[in-house]
Amino acid sequence: MERVFIIGDIHGCNKTLRKMIGDEIAIRKTDIICFVGDYIDRGNDSKGVIDFILELRRNNYQIHTLRGNHEQMLLDSENSISANALWKMNGGNTTLRDFNNISSISEMDRVYLDFFASTEFYFETDHFLLVHAGLNFNAPDPLRDRYSMLWTRDFQVDESYLDGKMLIHGHTPASRDYIRFQDFKSPFNIDGGCVYRNVEGLGNLFALDFFEQKLLEVPNID
Repeated sequence: MERVFIIGDIHGCNKTLRKMIGDEIAIRKTDIICFVGDYIDRGNDSKGVIDFILELRRNNYQIHTLRGNHEQMLLDSENSISANALWKMNGGNTTLRDFNNISSISEMDRVYLDFFASTEFYFETDHFLLVHAGLNFNAPDPLRDRYSMLWTRDFQVDESYLDGKMLIHGHTPASRDYIRFQDFKSPFNIDGGCVYRNVEGLGNLFALDFFEQKLLEVPNID
């Protein structure tokens, strides 16, 4: 059976991500790697994270990239002064710095803008449903409520809607103990708050080996 790995929020922690992919996962061409979003902002090397993911794709690895709320804020930042201010307030300044001290995303190379614009709001298989933040199960169609998929917290799961699939998400940083001792059922939070290395219990990047039901962990080394 092919291996499927689901990786939590990265937030510019490029060295940590590379260690996870290279040393812990030891990636193979047959693997499927799924990211829950939030590649950028707050950390030391947001550009390096995107460069690495693009490199994996160029080398024909099977990569699925979801959109996080931070990617959405980046995309919205050109639309209004308030959206730009919101993004910068939430770590956008560090991303602009990492992209050679540009002043706005209009100065980014097209390959990066295309990457952000092509990120998906969810990824679904016969076994799991992957979103960045969660789902609004009260909506007529939860997969059309994009705001909730990017921003929601503290939601209640409707197992009948999931029809046996496991809902996996990031977005809400959780302690190492919480992540490691979750039951293998919905909702499963994979965000170990990697960028928050100075906060007790956080500062870890997690990857879920889905079919082995095994968690891989790399403490922040950035």
